[in-house]
Amino acid sequence: MTRLSLFAAGFLALAVAVAYFVQSGDLLPETKEISMNLDIEAGEQLYANSCAACHGANLEGQPEWRSAGPDGKLPAPPHDRTGHTWHHSDSVLFDYTKLGGSEVMKRQGIEFESGMPAFGDILSDEEILNILAYIKSTWPDRERLLQAERTDAEQR
Repeated sequence: MTRLSLFAAGFLALAVAVAYFVQSGDLLPETKEISMNLDIEAGEQLYANSCAACHGANLEGQPEWRSAGPDGKLPAPPHDRTGHTWHHSDSVLFDYTKLGGSEVMKRQGIEFESGMPAFGDILSDEEILNILAYIKSTWPDRERLLQAERTDAEQR
């Protein structure tokens, strides 16, 4: 693939993601908000066991995460403040983790090859929520506030 093709693939992936993120999913159990009252310590351990291999032990993501690799897939993004995780509502984060990237896009009528696998058969809803609560607990106040505003706006 040429650099232009890789850039186009990355741009398309971003556009597809944005299209989904404006229309969130409905899988988040009970509430549409991930409470910080969840078990953050359990979430940290679950993150280390289930997520760190791709997203990094320190939530740093993979190198060149904004550019598609030779397989056309985008590398795993960081989950710290330098990434885009905090740009998305709680229900989007939950759905993407539970269903995987390709399935989430498919439900929006978009065929998209995502590197994010589905964890719904591996982790319980509570475990997913604990992982997301752990990730959110690491963000600075500004990012937590902006992410909470996105979640609130989606619920209206």
